[in-house]
Amino acid sequence: MNRDSDAEARRHPAGPGGPGGPAAPADDRTQHIPRVEPGGPPQAPRPQQPVPAAARPVPAERGAAARSGWHAAETQPIPAVLPEPGLDQAAEQAQEQTQVLRPTGGGGGGGKSLLRASGSMAIATLISRITGFGWKILLALIIGFGVENDSFTVANNLPNSVFELLIGGVLTSVIVPVLVRAQKSDSDGGESYIQRLLTLSVVMLVIGTALAVVAAPGLVWLYVRDGGNASPELATAFAYLLLPQILFYGISALMSAILQAKQIFSPPAWAPVVNNLVVIATICVYWTLPGELTVNPIRMTDAHLLTLGIGVTLGVVAQAFIQVPALRRTGFRFSWRWGWDPRLNEFGGLALWMLAYVGVSQIGLMVMSGVGTRAVVWSMYNYVWMLLQLPYGVIGFSVMTAILPRMSGAAADHDYPKVVADLSLGNRLSTVTLLPISGVMSAIGLPLALALFSVGKSSGDAGQIGIALAVSAFGVLPYAITMMQMRVFYALKDARTPTLIMVVMTVVKVGLALLCGLVEDPEMVLYALVFINSFSFVVGWVVGEVWLRHRLGRLEGRVFLITLGKTLLASVLGGLVTWGVVLGVDAVVPGEAGSGTGWLQLLAGTVVGFAVIFGLMALFRVRELEPAIGRVRAVLRR
Repeated sequence: MNRDSDAEARRHPAGPGGPGGPAAPADDRTQHIPRVEPGGPPQAPRPQQPVPAAARPVPAERGAAARSGWHAAETQPIPAVLPEPGLDQAAEQAQEQTQVLRPTGGGGGGGKSLLRASGSMAIATLISRITGFGWKILLALIIGFGVENDSFTVANNLPNSVFELLIGGVLTSVIVPVLVRAQKSDSDGGESYIQRLLTLSVVMLVIGTALAVVAAPGLVWLYVRDGGNASPELATAFAYLLLPQILFYGISALMSAILQAKQIFSPPAWAPVVNNLVVIATICVYWTLPGELTVNPIRMTDAHLLTLGIGVTLGVVAQAFIQVPALRRTGFRFSWRWGWDPRLNEFGGLALWMLAYVGVSQIGLMVMSGVGTRAVVWSMYNYVWMLLQLPYGVIGFSVMTAILPRMSGAAADHDYPKVVADLSLGNRLSTVTLLPISGVMSAIGLPLALALFSVGKSSGDAGQIGIALAVSAFGVLPYAITMMQMRVFYALKDARTPTLIMVVMTVVKVGLALLCGLVEDPEMVLYALVFINSFSFVVGWVVGEVWLRHRLGRLEGRVFLITLGKTLLASVLGGLVTWGVVLGVDAVVPGEAGSGTGWLQLLAGTVVGFAVIFGLMALFRVRELEPAIGRVRAVLRR
């Protein structure tokens, strides 16, 4: 499901020495474990026997998570990436080599590194994105990119929009740090606090969902205006069937937040896969129905309308309740708790700013949707946006989700240097993984669209999607870094600054989108909208950088700029080579380019392009690339 700026990374990757690098020095990252004789009291600790954090006993809560069979992200000492020679003193370099990943919740924990945690989520997220985009492609092949798809897209985005306004933005951005703080400070591990929070949230979700269904025509009017080729009536009919998703999005987000606060990431990562499989089955049933969806007149009894609307909603229901077994294995049990915890006041303050953030972002979405639906390019815009989100969802969001509890713990301890270190590493890892993808995507945008959409009812619009993808591919990295910056502010219990950043981004987006509405050519409207969306994240990146520097001081900017410069040069050169390969394949293959030609160009261009880019990055000695190379080697060995 798409979000316009939704939905979702440290200085500790394995260096040249790999996970078995030098041991951590006896500093604040180590502790002495007292020796206990049988039947006697603990003996005095031996100063010469420091025990690294990775060897600390696993707390009961995390032990339960491990026994449950789900992946629980734990920590172990791993060498950090050395900075470029000459940037820091030798002592600082030696200290960086032995940094230890920080546990959350006040416990220690040894085990899996951040890279392993994010790698596990990346696999689930990759499958989720593939299956999610798969059902979107299947839908486009069956109904095309016309008014039917535009109307469904608007209605299908409505539950997300209302959910974000109601409580979703708070749940996805603020609640994990709040829960981590409660787990660290409460004697019951924050369970009573969580119960009160759940009770309040569920009541709000039920009331909000009911009001949204009643107000469906008005909500559709905000995103689809009369005129052009839009169909508010069809969008409203879909909205009645899809808006109940709000409740189940909320339940899913609540359970995901609790699991993530306990550093259990696999169930939330795999839940959307179940959702997508249900939707794929729904579209297959839709395909077997005789006839087509009736646009004029609109009938709520239409089998096509009911199948698509109810089936997609059932996917969200499945996404929510598939996480229940994992939550129960942690020992958590839900019960209604109606009392008021004074800390909910603090949560409420964060929530108000988060609601303002979501409200401002929805203004941008409304304007963009109005322009897009009038030109009947809104569904194509959303398909391009999904393709752009795919790299971030697999790489950037996985790393960010793994680091959020850790960063929240450091912020709770007022250890701001560690927060800066987390942010710096997250930005650099995002750069070396996402910027090459942008370079290749700019060159293979058209072949990718031809490969995916050159069949069925979507074939006539494949070229437009491809060009739009190439035009907007530069926004992948700015999007990831902007989202990372937002999470840093939330970890610092600052929900005001992200809202102000969103105001700046939305002003830019709305102003440019309104100018875009003056254009008559639908193709140019599409290209302009996707460019505006990507450009708004560049603005957010710059503004967020300025605010973070004001808040935290130096952000290790020189190290990041060196990594960015080397990776950018390699990506541009690799993108040019990829473009040459695409042109070469087109010249060799006879006839008009279609799906077959697109796949050949896509495969050849991707392989050659990434080989050139990562080869150049290795030649340029981009050290952040070494952990990824180590993981690939480990996979190949297994």
